[in-house]
Amino acid sequence: MIEKPAALITNDAVVLGILITILGLIFITSSSEKPFFKKFYSIVPSVLLCYFIPAIFNTFNIISGETSNLYTIASRYLLPASLVLLTLSINFVALKKLGSKAVIMFLAGTAGIIIGGPIALYIVGSFYPEVALSNGEEVWKGLATIAGSWIGGGANQTAMLEVFGASKSLFAQMIAVDVLVANIWMGFLLYGAQKTDKINKWLKADNSPIIELEKNLEEEQSGKRKQLETNSLMVILMVAFGFTGIGHFLADILAPFFKLNYPELEKYSFSNPFFWLVIITTTAGVLLSFTKARKIESYGASKVGTVFLYILVATIGTHMDLAAIFNNPLLFVVGGIWITIHILVMIVVARIIKAPFFYVAVGSQANIGGAASAPIVAAAFSPFLAPVGVLLAVLGYALGTYGAYICGLILYEVFKIIS
Repeated sequence: MIEKPAALITNDAVVLGILITILGLIFITSSSEKPFFKKFYSIVPSVLLCYFIPAIFNTFNIISGETSNLYTIASRYLLPASLVLLTLSINFVALKKLGSKAVIMFLAGTAGIIIGGPIALYIVGSFYPEVALSNGEEVWKGLATIAGSWIGGGANQTAMLEVFGASKSLFAQMIAVDVLVANIWMGFLLYGAQKTDKINKWLKADNSPIIELEKNLEEEQSGKRKQLETNSLMVILMVAFGFTGIGHFLADILAPFFKLNYPELEKYSFSNPFFWLVIITTTAGVLLSFTKARKIESYGASKVGTVFLYILVATIGTHMDLAAIFNNPLLFVVGGIWITIHILVMIVVARIIKAPFFYVAVGSQANIGGAASAPIVAAAFSPFLAPVGVLLAVLGYALGTYGAYICGLILYEVFKIIS
């Protein structure tokens, strides 16, 4: 076996500087009003570049994720911290005000993803059993990361990457499937936003609650965000890393306990410390959302959590070999069938409860696209409705870890059937 030569840059401090610079340039250009950048980012999602530009550096051996400790640090410290900050901002009172149909459509989308992945894998695997393996690796582990992304977001996706142990090369393929399929569907939703009246007529839905909601949100728009000061930032970091520390402490107790006393539960990841870390920090964030701690969101807690998440995304990219992305093209077929099942579930439920298309579109995108794109779809209906997309997407952060884990277990059972 030919040993891979050392990367051009091996100093982690230098690599971190490169990654942060890449992220900074992506965010600067993605928010630019220049026509070129506006058109470019309307086609290429910024989050995709956050994965793939570091991957290019790794593919050409400029840097090496294998010899770097940055991913380990980001996944063990920044990921759980971001889970705490992203989930504590859930406003269940505001969710209740949206009405039951909004939440029902969101949950229908979540259910469609949980069942859609296993069904899609079974259908494709029945005709092409080779889809079950990619370069000898079990693909269900990678598909579980898509479930994490499509129910929650990048943090949940990375959690599933660690919990089920997919390789970085397999994960690179899953990123490609995730982004391509999700953005095709988002395009349809944005188009549908221009045909709302016709679609609502077909769904037999009353759109007047959405009009009333838009009016109320317009009146509430300004003056809620407070200025971020040093003491506020320290409180945010205290909560984030304090509960990350608690998560590590309990995980170091629970994982060995289950490994020693209940070894049969190892297949459900109960002996994996990282499993307990993400479960504990996600649950802590949800519980904090019912306390006064959620007030730190007014200072931008979720923004800090998002920064942590993007740093994590960049470190994941340093482990990707882009040459491996299209090793298994059947995975794109699985992804296409998967999202089709999600869509069908959404349509059926919407017809039954006569939900307006706005709730269908935003409920779906809050799952599939998360907080980055759900507000975009919501704003396509009205700029004042963008917060609804954020609200439902944040709910996805809380459910993403649990839902994706359940989906992963079902995917494993399907894998055993088709392989």
